[in-house]
Amino acid sequence: MKVALQNLTKIFPSRDKKAGKEVVAVNDFTFDIPDGKLIGLLGPSGCGKSTTLYMISGLQKPTSGKIFFGEDDVTELSTENRGIGLVFQNYALYPHMTVKQNILFPLQNLKGADKMSKEAMLERAEWAARLVQIDDLMDRKPSEMSGGQQQRVAIARALVKMPRVLLLDEPLSNLDARLRLQTREEIRRIQRETGITTIFVTHDQEEAMSISDMIVVMKLGVVQQIGEPQEVYDNPTNLFVAKFLGTPPINVFSGKVSGGKLYIGQDAVLEIAGVSDQEVTVGVRPEGFELAEDGKLHCQLSNVEVMGRDVSIVSTNEASLNPMIRSIINADNKVDLANKVVSYNVKPHKLFLFNKETEERIPFEVK
Repeated sequence: MKVALQNLTKIFPSRDKKAGKEVVAVNDFTFDIPDGKLIGLLGPSGCGKSTTLYMISGLQKPTSGKIFFGEDDVTELSTENRGIGLVFQNYALYPHMTVKQNILFPLQNLKGADKMSKEAMLERAEWAARLVQIDDLMDRKPSEMSGGQQQRVAIARALVKMPRVLLLDEPLSNLDARLRLQTREEIRRIQRETGITTIFVTHDQEEAMSISDMIVVMKLGVVQQIGEPQEVYDNPTNLFVAKFLGTPPINVFSGKVSGGKLYIGQDAVLEIAGVSDQEVTVGVRPEGFELAEDGKLHCQLSNVEVMGRDVSIVSTNEASLNPMIRSIINADNKVDLANKVVSYNVKPHKLFLFNKETEERIPFEVK
């Protein structure tokens, strides 16, 4: 099911009646979500991602704009009539019911032409349970299950109605690191098997990038960038997107372009074309450093962290806007901790320039 958002805006009234300043939670969001894709809505707390999800679900009404499921305008349609499956962060299972009863509950409330026989409901519930691999837990109650198992029950309950659109609101936030990894892989598998258009809200960029077909990065209610995860990572449109995506985060420096050369501090690290002389903000991905004795960027060595196949070099530089610089290099490279200075060459495709005032990306060419 294709989902189209047209100029979607949500404004909340101010809590301070005297100040009277409204809060724009989502500002003019336009995006066509392709049929059968998994889309990640990504951003920090307060960026408007959950509000967007709630408008799609019908739990909140847009201040302006339209929402379409296929050719159907569902903007004014009630939640129960939209054909959505919704999974909340806190699972929202009925504690007095078994797993089977929780999954059956949405089907038991169907009326009219949608009403199903008892046999058909049981068959559908068993299908949903098998899909999320909890078919051997049908007689348990939520209190007898782990957090990951409860989350699977919530997903099965949302899928059992065969929704047109599946909506997931930070479904992994309450799980530990190991369960998060396992459950996000399961969500990706389930989405591919069912082909249901899915919208996944998270503040965790690693989650969004690992399972989404496309991501939407938001900040203060405004869409910053939309694209495939790797494309957004490789070509951030502004400094916010560059800093939000990536683990470890991007290294940010004060720099300047002068006479066709890019300087970080006193070091001329790259010869570039197409950029006028100006002060800039420079972003370098952790994997964008090449260790070299005659490297052009010089940093003060602080520590070396061995991570198995990779090594993380921790250093400092007066021009760095981060407290520490993290450089990820292959473990075959040997770093002498006795040296006080570590030198790098910078990979041009892992380096980004941003306008110092607007923070928008500045394109450049390497000479």
